[in-house]
Amino acid sequence: MRLISHNFQDGQAIPGEFAFAVPDATAHIALSSNRNPHLAWSDIPEGTQSFVIICHDPDVPSKGDDVNQEGREVPAELPRIDFFHWLLLDIPASIKQIEAGSHSNGVTPRGKPGPNAADGLRHGTNDYTVWFAGDAQMKGEYYGYDGPCPPWNDTLVHRYIFTVYALATPALAVDAPLTGVSVRAALATAPVLGQASLTGLYRLNLSVPLD
Repeated sequence: MRLISHNFQDGQAIPGEFAFAVPDATAHIALSSNRNPHLAWSDIPEGTQSFVIICHDPDVPSKGDDVNQEGREVPAELPRIDFFHWLLLDIPASIKQIEAGSHSNGVTPRGKPGPNAADGLRHGTNDYTVWFAGDAQMKGEYYGYDGPCPPWNDTLVHRYIFTVYALATPALAVDAPLTGVSVRAALATAPVLGQASLTGLYRLNLSVPLD
């Protein structure tokens, strides 16, 4: 399988319009247009009945002590964990691409609704659900796509890995809330016929080079 985007190349920067936030000289960050990027996949395995898309960031700090703190930095050597940005399930085999902005076009405080999405698709909750749990103005269930917003003082460029999975079933059976962990666990036992990934880079700390 092959996965591409019209909005960024594999291993290159994701434009700010597809991020949750962009750098700001005064406040460090400002909310962005938060559009989902275009994705298209090809070389589909025979017998495919549906697709699943996952976007995750494997470079999130495992400890938040230094995150977004004035006068401090998040060291690059700090152990990192996964943060899920998008879970899109039960994409029919007839669909071979997702248009830019079709599943997210702006930041929605308290999260976009779900899990039901257009055309019978399902959205899972992304990890902003956990991130904003203690924020009175932003807490809620964040379904669908919400883009990059790494710490503005991180010394590591973050990778955003978009993966499409081809399944031999019309729907993915998930016997748990639709979180990144449960969807990934379901895929581990599902009839996956193939997969392809595309990686974009993003950082809010402009002192850190992208290359």
